[in-house]
Amino acid sequence: MESNGIDYASWSPERLVARVSALEQQLKEANERYRAQAPSKASSPSRQPKNARAERDFDPSKYSTRLIALKFAYLGQRYNGFEHHANNKTPLPTIEEEMWRALMKARLIFPAEPVKADGEVNWEGCDYSKCGRTDKGVSAFGQVIGIRVRSNRPLSKEVSEPGLVQENVTSNGSLETASPPLQPLEDVFMMTVELDDATLEEPLAFHPVHDEIPYAQVLNRLLPPDIRVLAWCPSPPVDFSARFLCRERRYRYFFTQPAFSPSPGTDAVAQKLANSNPTRREGWLDIPAMQAAAKRFEGLHDFRNLCKIDASKQIDNFERRIFHSEIREVDPASEPAAYMSGSHFSEYVPSSSPDEVSHPPRAAPQSQTPKLYMFVLHGSAFLWHQVRHMIAVLFLVGQGLESPEVVSQLLDTRATPRKPIYEMADDAPLVLWDCIFPRDGRPGRDDALDWVHVGDRRFHGDPRDVKGNGKFGLGGVVDDMWTTWRRRKMDEVLAGMLLNVVVGQGEGLEEREGGEEEYRTVVQSRGQKVYVGGDSVRLKGRYVPLMERERTESVETINARYALRKGFEQGGAVRESGFRQVTLVPRVDDGR
Repeated sequence: MESNGIDYASWSPERLVARVSALEQQLKEANERYRAQAPSKASSPSRQPKNARAERDFDPSKYSTRLIALKFAYLGQRYNGFEHHANNKTPLPTIEEEMWRALMKARLIFPAEPVKADGEVNWEGCDYSKCGRTDKGVSAFGQVIGIRVRSNRPLSKEVSEPGLVQENVTSNGSLETASPPLQPLEDVFMMTVELDDATLEEPLAFHPVHDEIPYAQVLNRLLPPDIRVLAWCPSPPVDFSARFLCRERRYRYFFTQPAFSPSPGTDAVAQKLANSNPTRREGWLDIPAMQAAAKRFEGLHDFRNLCKIDASKQIDNFERRIFHSEIREVDPASEPAAYMSGSHFSEYVPSSSPDEVSHPPRAAPQSQTPKLYMFVLHGSAFLWHQVRHMIAVLFLVGQGLESPEVVSQLLDTRATPRKPIYEMADDAPLVLWDCIFPRDGRPGRDDALDWVHVGDRRFHGDPRDVKGNGKFGLGGVVDDMWTTWRRRKMDEVLAGMLLNVVVGQGEGLEEREGGEEEYRTVVQSRGQKVYVGGDSVRLKGRYVPLMERERTESVETINARYALRKGFEQGGAVRESGFRQVTLVPRVDDGR
């Protein structure tokens, strides 16, 4: 081997290694000289990436704003509840935090104070109000908030004298539509305008929906896939507050029948109920008994024995009105994703041509086992964890551990002034189904807000206008929800198939001789199974009826202890206006 007249074949290994090291050193020195002579990046014009966008200053004063209501849904298992608590770091994000981030990123809101820290939420100056405050793990399909957002409506050049009631002039000189108040108001000032004012010609020509920002579509592109805006109200009442004007909140709690997996044999046969001829197998719920108990909730009652006491609120009135309460089987036509059985989603597209083969219509979905039931509850307002306490008692009734009469006993606060200690139901199956805003003085409790739902084209004159889309197709709410549903449906299918495989293998399905007496013996040895709405059943040892259990402290005692610990002085006037800090002077023993 020769290179430049040098015969490396005769070189020793040590000499070859030394030569390689010398060449490497020369290459290193050459590279350093090249970098020193090359022009620096600072002196050469910088090259921006092709898709780079310069950050522009955003001046809120150049935009008009309007008060709207948003109706949205979320699956709550990945969130630490709806409400954000300042200076309280939670292990999971809250729904409010996600909504705040989306609104800020879209520059739809202009808080009065700049956000100083990452993760900070400050609704000051946004006219923000919220209807329901769901707990950790709870979902909502009809949550409502009110908020002031950026609008496409042109700013008026000046504000004129009053003349039109329905067009409200905001502080920044913009116009916004508003519906009449839901309830009679006394001291409400509305600045109004003249229709023939030339300076308002352009703002008045603005269509409040057709020309507006597609709020739902904008937010849905920024929100997580399990939070979706479903509708918005372009003209909420002038007095709108999502919290105080909501007259009815509707909840649903879902459960299966059987509630948990029954076992074959006498060791899973529950005791006979007083009004039941057949012996009920453990795991199956007595739906008629639950329905009878649920109806006892209707009306105006004191629910202090069916909620968790929040001493920080110092509540002393626990009366709430329940409009409707029932146990209802989920109709197979409305089961999850059952919309696919409709004619618009059938396998074959209907044809008017007589030459094409007519395909038979799809059969209606058949009822399956296990069946799906729900506890349907409509009420004016609810206490902390009230719904989960109510369904927990109904589950005890359904298992034959309590009679429907126990509901009346818990609602009778004279006979039961203190709450028995019992476990509330699981959070996952609970859904805030809808929030209703009726107009005072009108019969019924129908929602008076005019919602523009995703995909609604009522206000669009041109059918080719895509601004009203966002429901079907790529990026639409339906496709997004289908993706979420199908992912979890596959988990359900595979787990169900595995159950069938395991049950079908080996032996153990023979019924043994015995009866109620043997069941009692088994229960005494292994404990009573108690279902409280979760994924599995719990062993509780010997079951103690609710009315025989240990009681919590009275509401008055709980409130007084909290107030004393926090240094608050109690009293009716104080609870209405807030709390007043008092100085606790230590008692001095003077020998008397």
